[in-house]
Amino acid sequence: MNLAGKVAVVTGASSGIGEAIAHELSRAGARLVVTARRLERLEALAASLEGECVTLGAPIEDPGTPQRLLDLALSRFGRVDVLVNNAGVFASGSVDTIDLDAVARMVQVNLQAVIRASYVFARALKAQQSGAIVNVSSVAAYLSSSSVGAYSGVKHALEVFTTALRVELGKSGVRVGSIAPGTTETEIFDHLRAQGQPVRADQTPPLRPADIAAAVRFMLEQPERANVARLLLVSAHESV
Repeated sequence: MNLAGKVAVVTGASSGIGEAIAHELSRAGARLVVTARRLERLEALAASLEGECVTLGAPIEDPGTPQRLLDLALSRFGRVDVLVNNAGVFASGSVDTIDLDAVARMVQVNLQAVIRASYVFARALKAQQSGAIVNVSSVAAYLSSSSVGAYSGVKHALEVFTTALRVELGKSGVRVGSIAPGTTETEIFDHLRAQGQPVRADQTPPLRPADIAAAVRFMLEQPERANVARLLLVSAHESV
């Protein structure tokens, strides 16, 4: 896919990986629709991009948000070509300490919202017989430990869903894939540090959001005959 002139929707774009993906796709010539809760950050992002960008400040777990994003892309640009489901939250803890409400919200944001957005956009992309969906997963989908079982389970479910959607859309002209980053320095680690929790990135040199963004662009720029179904990207120093 030549991204010049294409329209890409990126969720969770106010910081970290989502912000980096927005910059990378804009540099490639794409026009953007970006969303996150923090509208002021989205507006700052839009002002810093090279190309056209519109913003939607909204919680991605709101059932109406995916359709609002699609409608915004179509009304502003007349088309949609790419959906990057990046928005996510993290909850961890032992059986005795984990916040079950935080786990429930994680399921909403990291899985339910992705499924809803994927289906809403898949219908539009299938109708035009072109486009791509990229779901941002995690190395945790393949590995787990005692404190991150819920997070790993959600990301594994996301991988399974992505595979099923790819197979279903395989002959429609719509490509679907997932990228599973290893340890990446994002705001999540800042929150963990503030809580006094150990942070893996402090022991192992982590990836940077720009690394993930470059990989997403690589996935999208493959020729139409090729679909990067699953990409695992880890730090060169990471043993996984």
